[in-house]
Amino acid sequence: MTRYKIIALTAAFAAFTAMSAAPRPASAVTLLDMLRGGPGADNRQRSNDTFFGRRIPGVSDPTADPEPLPKVSGPRYYTYKPEATRLVTIAAPATVAAQPAVTGSEASTTASIAPVDPQSEQRRLLSETKLRAPDDIAAAAEAYYNAGRPMIWVTENGISERARSALAAFAEADLVGLVPEDYLVAEPAEATADTDPLARQRELAAFELSMSIKALTYVGDTVRGRIDPNKLSGYHDIKRKTANFKPLLNMMRLSPDVGAYLKSRMPANPQFQALQAELARLKAAQNDPAQTISIAPGTLLKPGVSNPELANVVAAIRLRASETLKTEHAATLAAYTGTPEYTPELVALVEGFQKESGLHPDGVVGKATIRTLMGDSNAAKIEKLVVAMEELRWLPADLGSRYVFINQPAFMAYYVNEGRPELSMRVVVGSKANQTYFFNDQIETVEFNPYWGVPKSIIINEMLPKLRRDPSYLDRLGYEVSYGGRKVSSSAVDWNSTHNVDVRQPPGSDNALGELKILFPNAHSIYMHDTPSKSFFKRDMRALSHGCVRLSEPRRMAAAVMGTTVEDIGAQIAAGQNRAVQVPQKIPVYVSYFTAWPNKDGVVEYFDDVYGRDEYTRKAFAVTSEARSARS
Repeated sequence: MTRYKIIALTAAFAAFTAMSAAPRPASAVTLLDMLRGGPGADNRQRSNDTFFGRRIPGVSDPTADPEPLPKVSGPRYYTYKPEATRLVTIAAPATVAAQPAVTGSEASTTASIAPVDPQSEQRRLLSETKLRAPDDIAAAAEAYYNAGRPMIWVTENGISERARSALAAFAEADLVGLVPEDYLVAEPAEATADTDPLARQRELAAFELSMSIKALTYVGDTVRGRIDPNKLSGYHDIKRKTANFKPLLNMMRLSPDVGAYLKSRMPANPQFQALQAELARLKAAQNDPAQTISIAPGTLLKPGVSNPELANVVAAIRLRASETLKTEHAATLAAYTGTPEYTPELVALVEGFQKESGLHPDGVVGKATIRTLMGDSNAAKIEKLVVAMEELRWLPADLGSRYVFINQPAFMAYYVNEGRPELSMRVVVGSKANQTYFFNDQIETVEFNPYWGVPKSIIINEMLPKLRRDPSYLDRLGYEVSYGGRKVSSSAVDWNSTHNVDVRQPPGSDNALGELKILFPNAHSIYMHDTPSKSFFKRDMRALSHGCVRLSEPRRMAAAVMGTTVEDIGAQIAAGQNRAVQVPQKIPVYVSYFTAWPNKDGVVEYFDDVYGRDEYTRKAFAVTSEARSARS
């Protein structure tokens, strides 16, 4: 090597050493990036620094712009697509070849003609009928008729009594939250002397097959709902129930009262029965003026003041409050004569109504209390009930004797034991930008003094902009940062990427999960937990979290699912150790979304559609009905 080459090599190495030792901005490539081949590789590729024609590792282009901030988006809502259909294919009966008639030992040259079998003729006409249905319903109809079983809905002369009984049940579908038009079948006209017999039989065959398709559709709708919830949005994660359609047509043929059989397929749980009874009550009261009460807009009623709107407030409480509350304040209600003075007794009545309605019980009648007192119109309530009855069909027919039920629009969680609500509490659920999913799972673990593993969405959407300006931000807050499972400092990471980077917050008084979390492992990383932000529970609108469910009384819920006492839960927290304990028995948890739901007394309550999901469900109803009408 010449002297000049040695000098050049020494100078280049010194320059490389100086550049490596110099402080770098947050967007520079770190040793961690070099090891993982992360986004800093892009910077390295842009670098013009070379060493004897080779690129120098770890040196980025100082003029390069930082990579644009990424964004993690939540699930989206879909344009609902109706269920795919296919032609129902009934096989034509086999043609029997004519056999020569034999008399004694001589065979006649004239073939005998067997009499026409009415059932075979009806099957032949069914095979010529072109109707469409979803695959599982089409397969059930094909299995029934291809087995040569008798007609159900028609006789040789017209429609059967079974058909009339089923049509009567279809006509009352609105009483159970369905749409009669979805099961509409045109009855064949009465035959006259001028009726073409063959055309008549074809019309009866079409009616027969159409009735079977509609009857199976009706049963499917009552058992599993009209629509597939997972086609509504990415926030719906509820496996659609399967329906065993194949034996149903034969069961209807054998049923002495097919209309009663169809109605018997409704969910039998008490929640559905309460919704159904409320629906009947509202339909009966649609034209009753006594059900309409008006409170003047802008009314603000505080304890100790006088206001003529008080009479309307009390009237609304009489109409909206539970029987339990009205019994508790019976003397106050009986003594009230419509005066404007807001007395302590009336304040207690209002506070009681606010408490049972999930409002802050301060006795002040403002916007939130008036909205609850006024409630939705009958028509709006009926719409909520219909959606709620559909959603309830998505859940198991029996919720179980012991479970946790979270209703997001109510901002409430309930612990049910032996079929009775034993515990209820306020919760905070996801904000509209970070919605809580609708799904079912099983509670498996309670973790005391938990770490908070920061979700990628929070790291990227909320922390990353700060980290690019100040890479040591997480170090100062006491968060733990790791790459590939190896602990590193926050300032050592090139925050141009979060690939293979994990962040967690150690247990402590300011931990985002508070003292404990209750886990039901799921794909959405949603769980129930404590929170240091206790003031949120005082708000009426509590869609404020990043998606998990914050509990106002986490120790009581943990004691319930663990089958122990609140004192025992407190002792485990006081131990100060991060410890996960399995629950003695897995408990179903329903992270649900109902804008109409019965309370512990069976009285249906109504809630704001905080995420606007009911509208997507109603649009799916309309699309489904339109598709069914088009193929009828």
